[in-house]
Amino acid sequence: MPTPTLYLVRHGEATEGDEHSDPALTERGRRQATAVGAALSDVNPDALLHSSRRRATETALIIATMIDGVSAEHSDAAEDRTPIPHDWSMVPVQYHEFLRSVPGDDADPGARKLNDAVSALSIVGEHDRTVVMVTHNFVIGWIVRGVMDAPWWRWIGLDQDNGAISVVRWSDARPPQLLSFNQNGHFAAI
Repeated sequence: MPTPTLYLVRHGEATEGDEHSDPALTERGRRQATAVGAALSDVNPDALLHSSRRRATETALIIATMIDGVSAEHSDAAEDRTPIPHDWSMVPVQYHEFLRSVPGDDADPGARKLNDAVSALSIVGEHDRTVVMVTHNFVIGWIVRGVMDAPWWRWIGLDQDNGAISVVRWSDARPPQLLSFNQNGHFAAI
C-alpha cells in the first residue's frame, strides 16, 4: 500500500528578532541544519520544502547540500501559521490571551490554510512519497495534533527543538502514524 511520509524539521536556531523581523540562522543554527542534513542524507526524499521565512530557507538550503538529487523549494504548506479558533469554547481560557495577540499575518482563522496543507501533504497516491519539510514549531504541532486525533487546541505545548525531526505517515489501510517526535539525537556530533 503506497504511503506518504513527511519528515517535519523545525528550522535551526535563529538570531533574536521581534515579530516584524525575519531573522537569520545563528552559527549554532547552521550547525543544527548541517546535522539534520547528515541525519537525512539517506532518506532520498521526493521533495524538500520550506517556508519563506529566512531561518527556514537557510536551513533547507544547508540540508539540500547534503542530500543528493533534491533541491530546496518554497511551499505555502510550510508557511509559519498559528491556528486561531472560530469557536473559542474549544480552547482552554488560559490560551485565549496568547491566541488573540497573534499578528494578523501569522493568524490562520479556523486553521483553514494549515488543514489545506495537511490535506495536500497526506494524499495517498499510486507510489510511496517522501517529503522533508522545513517549517515552524506551531505548524509541526498542528500536524502532529491532527495525526494523533488530539483536541483542536492541543498543538499548543507540542514544542519541538530547533533542528529536531518529527516523522508522520499516512495510509489508506490504517490511521495516520506518528513515527517519531522531536528526534534530536543527530545533535550529538555538534
